[in-house]
Amino acid sequence: MRRFRSITPVFFILALLLALLVVLPVRADFGTGWTATFFNTNNLTGTSVQIAAPSGVNYNWGTGPVSQSGVALTNCADAQNNPSNISADCSNFFSARFTSTQALALGTYNFIVSSDDGVRVYINGNLRLDKWVGRPPTTDQFTETITTSPVNITVEYFENTEGASIQVQWFLQGGVGTLFPTPSPVATSVPLTAQVVSVRGLSIRTGPYLGASFVGVAVPGTSYVPTARNNDEGGGYTWYYIMAGDKSGWVSGRYLQFTGDPNILPVQGTIFDQIDNAPAVGAYASPRAIMNFRRRPSQRAARIGQIPWGANLELIGRTVQGGKLHWLQVRYNGQVGWIFAPFVSVSGNLDAVPIR
Repeated sequence: MRRFRSITPVFFILALLLALLVVLPVRADFGTGWTATFFNTNNLTGTSVQIAAPSGVNYNWGTGPVSQSGVALTNCADAQNNPSNISADCSNFFSARFTSTQALALGTYNFIVSSDDGVRVYINGNLRLDKWVGRPPTTDQFTETITTSPVNITVEYFENTEGASIQVQWFLQGGVGTLFPTPSPVATSVPLTAQVVSVRGLSIRTGPYLGASFVGVAVPGTSYVPTARNNDEGGGYTWYYIMAGDKSGWVSGRYLQFTGDPNILPVQGTIFDQIDNAPAVGAYASPRAIMNFRRRPSQRAARIGQIPWGANLELIGRTVQGGKLHWLQVRYNGQVGWIFAPFVSVSGNLDAVPIR
């Protein structure tokens, strides 16, 4: 009996360790406590108005005036190109600086930034994303390892003409454990790396699906360090999360050759797990054929039904490849799923539909 009593604390510790190893779902975050300063030029100068932005950096003005979000600006000027170009209602030629201090858990984060037009993101004063150019709605990503908290985040944005939107969010890829100390290694192990094989370039996408938006290319002859895996697409295919230069995202394991065992990588969710409750934004999709309705943006993903020709669907998300619509996230009969965009007519406010 004494022997069993002495083992009891060991079982308790093992149970505690197993509980700590439970993988929590990935949650995208817009942060809290933001303030925003808007300017009546497109270069962060001129007359300014400061407002609180407690819901985060998540605006979509479409082609309307900036005043629709409570910003009292008028007579915005194109200071970047021709100051004589004036937008009386500031539907064009404005800019903004968003600042906040976030209490983030330590670990590596994936930042997802969508903008129309230009954007810059600073983490603790370091420029981490620099896309200060006029452009259509575009989504960028980067990873940031947080070793101290709180964290100062600054987002700068400008609008030229046509649609205007800015969205910044992040999610934790993997935390830094602090409960138990890391033991000293007893031997040097070969790090897990991956190289592209059998193709000239491997697409990097925003999610582990063939239909996710294209963000970059991984090339042969370069060693990449995968940090997570995901097989949510189905069909027996596993995708891996890598960083290539300033681009990060998911690549198909079908064209990767590994040193080490990739099965040791943690299984990680993505932003696609979090968006099925996205709100309506005034955009609609109408199939020009009978469409397969799929759980995720891929022909490999599970089919959850069919949608008849001519149905009128709420359009709540989209993916883009080659500058064109690729897959559309729609709501049909109370269900949310994806349909292939080339056979669909789109109407309404497409600029308000987030790119995933």
